[in-house]
Amino acid sequence: MQKVALKLSSFKMMSVKKMIFTAMLWLALACAALLFAPKALLTSLSLNDFSQQHAHFIGLGLIIGAAFLLTQILNYFLDEAISHLSDKRSIEIIEEKVKLLDPTERALLREFFLQGETILTLPEQETAVKSLLKAGILEHLGNQKHYAIQGSTADFKISMRARVHLNRQVLRFPVGEPSPEDMKNLIKARPHFVNSFVTPRKHAA
Repeated sequence: MQKVALKLSSFKMMSVKKMIFTAMLWLALACAALLFAPKALLTSLSLNDFSQQHAHFIGLGLIIGAAFLLTQILNYFLDEAISHLSDKRSIEIIEEKVKLLDPTERALLREFFLQGETILTLPEQETAVKSLLKAGILEHLGNQKHYAIQGSTADFKISMRARVHLNRQVLRFPVGEPSPEDMKNLIKARPHFVNSFVTPRKHAA
């Protein structure tokens, strides 16, 4: 219910911003037309006298409208630049973390491939889960559940940015078809909490 209310509030806010932008755009265009349109055209529209009598107000309207539009354009490019730098930094953090995965983190990531699932239910308070989430390798999908003894769990998946950096070599999978001995070693290296916490879920990525 809260999510629906939040989405509705966000939609209303976007609608208000769109209305303000449209109003300022028309204000700037109308004022520019009154100031710079040919005198003959204004006379034919009976707007020449109005334009001359209220030129200072029209000029002020043009300044306000143009300033608002310019601010919006600058904000757009600034947001794009910040988003680009943020994405770049996120990728750098993922690349650094992938190089420094500890055995538990690596084993946890292998679970997605061993179970053939894109989404797993994991314990939120496990160090490996929190570390991979902080680095942006895992994404928190919600569906949180609380347990008196075991603690809380939630759904997680490997982020799209991280997937391109996770290959067989990084995850220490054997080359080619794994032998029974390889499978035994992979199962032995599974996280200690895997049997009690990790739950496969049938969802698309």
